[in-house]
Amino acid sequence: MLAGGERVLVAVSGGADSVALLLALRRLAPDLELSLSVLHVDHGLRPDARADAEFVVALCRAWAVPVTVARVTVAPEGSPEAAARAARYAALSREAARVGAQRIAVGHTADDQAETVLMRLLEGAGPRGLAGIPPVRGRVIRPLIEIRRADAVAELEHAGVSWREDASNRDPRFLRARIRHQLIPHLRETYNPAIVGALARAAALIRALVDRLEARAGSELAASATEGRGEIVLSRARLRALPEQIGAEMIRLAAARLGHESPMRAWAHRGVEGLLRPAPGRRPLRLGRLIVESSGDHLRLARASGPPLTPRALVIPGVTPLAEIGLAIEARYVTPGRGYAAPRDAGRVAFDAEALGGDLGVRPRRSGDELVPFGETRRRRLKSLLIAAGIPRWERDRVPLVVETDTILWVAGVRRSGSAPVTETTRRVLELSLVSREGD
Repeated sequence: MLAGGERVLVAVSGGADSVALLLALRRLAPDLELSLSVLHVDHGLRPDARADAEFVVALCRAWAVPVTVARVTVAPEGSPEAAARAARYAALSREAARVGAQRIAVGHTADDQAETVLMRLLEGAGPRGLAGIPPVRGRVIRPLIEIRRADAVAELEHAGVSWREDASNRDPRFLRARIRHQLIPHLRETYNPAIVGALARAAALIRALVDRLEARAGSELAASATEGRGEIVLSRARLRALPEQIGAEMIRLAAARLGHESPMRAWAHRGVEGLLRPAPGRRPLRLGRLIVESSGDHLRLARASGPPLTPRALVIPGVTPLAEIGLAIEARYVTPGRGYAAPRDAGRVAFDAEALGGDLGVRPRRSGDELVPFGETRRRRLKSLLIAAGIPRWERDRVPLVVETDTILWVAGVRRSGSAPVTETTRRVLELSLVSREGD
């Protein structure tokens, strides 16, 4: 959690857990060379919130720890507990950035861990949910996660440090309060006096399994994913060949890398499973702000669809930037000498310049586009050509077509047409190359 020398932002509500956390870190600070600061978040949900803030400010001033009070607005939609948590962590993240904190310390204890495991069990959670509260997640650390709440209270009493009681912790409207004050005491008295420790150990064991799963999925993702601007593309065949849980974890990790922070719910897993079937649906799946879609062997997670390619004139000679797709087309005239060989690469083609009549342009595909590919005699639908070339559905409107009026000369990077071939009698060659322009 701490190597020493860090600046740590401590979340202090005024309750026993968070005050005990601040006491512990304050004692450790000299030896670990820690720089501490405190944030108290006022959610505006309780009438005594001002008194809580005043208590925390007074405590921090007495202990010479810098303190900030942040007042947040809790979204009215959904669970008030979840909304308050989201607002609280957003405030902590902003304050950490402001003060330059490398770690954010919060005061969860082993009792919180046990309550969380029971809540997730009642909800029918999977392994990640039953792993409970992680001791470390990113820069958030929970130094008291293996400490019983009663021990933290005992330490405060021994040190003569007071704290604030939050009446909402006993409000039976909240599931956590009912688990804390009804279910756990019942389990302790009737089934297992050490129920809190047993649940915390179970969470630790499951978390170890989840960590190994995440490590395996991370290595698979690094080996097989293709990452572009705001997107990650995976092989559907490779995902189907892996154990289901590893494939699902790869998708979760890819989504997290693109900024999706919420856990993947059961409906999302079902949607992804549908996209991995041999004949997947064409409709994309929405995962928060991400789009998940499949085409051929590709499964794509993206923040948004790429900008469409817009038509433009082809600069000859010169460079035609295609900023929407990070590419450009370079055009040059060549006088063929003895032994000149026309390029055969899909990304570089040559035409008999004198056989081209009209102005050349670049445009995206249109409905009904056809061409006669080089070396063939019959017309083919452009869509069929793109599918055969393995171009995924979401990229087909972004493939640049070099055209002469309405005639397709070159499906850039894929196939040239049979128009204006270079022959032994050609006196002037137009060479076109598709090049990367990511830095433009």
